[in-house]
Amino acid sequence: MTSASAGLAHDIAIIGGGASGVLTAIHLLRAATTPLRIALYEPQSPLAQGVAYATPYPEHLLNVPVQRMSGFNDTPEDFLDFLSSDPRERAALAPTFVERHRYGEYLRDRLARARDASVATLVHLTQPVLAMARRPDGWRLRLADGAQADCGAVVLAVGNRPRPLPARGANGLSDDASLSAWDFDAVRAVPGDARLCIVGSGLSMVDAVLSFVATGHRGTIHVLSRHGWLPQPHAAHAVADFDPAQLLPLDLRARLRFVRQRVREAVSAGLPWQAVMERLRPHGQALWRSLSEADQRRFLRHVVRLWDVHRHRVAASVHEQLQVLIDRGQLRLHRGRLDTVMQVGRCVQVSANVRGQPGLALEVDRVVNATGVEMRVPTMRNPLLTELLGEGHALAGPHGIGIATDDDGRVLDADGRAQPDLWVLGSLRIGSLWETTAIPELRGQAESVARQVLAR
Repeated sequence: MTSASAGLAHDIAIIGGGASGVLTAIHLLRAATTPLRIALYEPQSPLAQGVAYATPYPEHLLNVPVQRMSGFNDTPEDFLDFLSSDPRERAALAPTFVERHRYGEYLRDRLARARDASVATLVHLTQPVLAMARRPDGWRLRLADGAQADCGAVVLAVGNRPRPLPARGANGLSDDASLSAWDFDAVRAVPGDARLCIVGSGLSMVDAVLSFVATGHRGTIHVLSRHGWLPQPHAAHAVADFDPAQLLPLDLRARLRFVRQRVREAVSAGLPWQAVMERLRPHGQALWRSLSEADQRRFLRHVVRLWDVHRHRVAASVHEQLQVLIDRGQLRLHRGRLDTVMQVGRCVQVSANVRGQPGLALEVDRVVNATGVEMRVPTMRNPLLTELLGEGHALAGPHGIGIATDDDGRVLDADGRAQPDLWVLGSLRIGSLWETTAIPELRGQAESVARQVLAR
């Protein structure tokens, strides 16, 4: 294999160096039996700092207990092993929610160990990949600096992208008036007396509010979302006793009735409602894939937010902090659909529709976009993905979200054919799998993709 320029040539290219890309690299390094050259393309350094684990701030905790955050299916206590070897400390740490930046440190440690022990080599290249062209024996990558590199197989692990602020007038806001909840430094730099409107009430909103609390924010914090629901707290780990397979032949409406009945039964038995979600948790992909196409659309229109606030929970201590702010009137929840934002001097006028009618008007100093992850590739503003779709190398996923793949994660081209040397994992498989962004899904996909790549 020869490189098109600058001596670059690799057997395998991983595009994206967040959690999913790093986990894939680790599995490739561990399983390689020949001196393959693996390239990991990620502009950011250090690695393993995608959106989830990029924050350096201690107020941002994992949303899953330590004991369930191993990066590897065959060593379920591996993250706990990284944090401590002392038996007493391990017992205390296992059920807790530690700072998120510790998880990035953990993945980098495991990557360094795998690289040191492998017969393969790994290089981290900080150039973004802008385009890919098909070659007879693989792919030619075009990089941001104009260089090109040939490789035999490609794994797309590009991670998450934020949604744009869904309001008329959003493009007219100054940088001082509008910021992303994912910009952790900018959120922490907001003046303590600023009046704020956070658009979105999910996990990104929680991150922003926690930073405001950590910096002693005194101003009013308005939270605007369509339903006005906050993420729910974890409870002491318990699992309800029922067979999730009973849900598979049911339609969406019947499934909702079934789950509500299981919740009533759990509460009657002295269990928290969270015990029902814990029972369903490992079966999310099977539940999604067994729905009809029409019921999947209904879920996306009517049920998705109800699922999200109960499925993607936060530590009980975090939920308590939010409730304290609500009780004292500093954090105010509003139910409505954002309509317009308009900057007038140093203030931003925010209007929202409630039940389809104008009904909410706020005047604030900053608008914080916490609307979450963009799921539609054409609006992700990612030149590589846009080019792949435009050239027919990829196909939009079901319902227009993510990228279409076969069951093994191979990307489908415009004719629906699985490509033998192009894989995708993580959030881009959301249309096919729905549950595809948490560590249990990522670690399984990374291992599976690595095994397939090496078997070529």
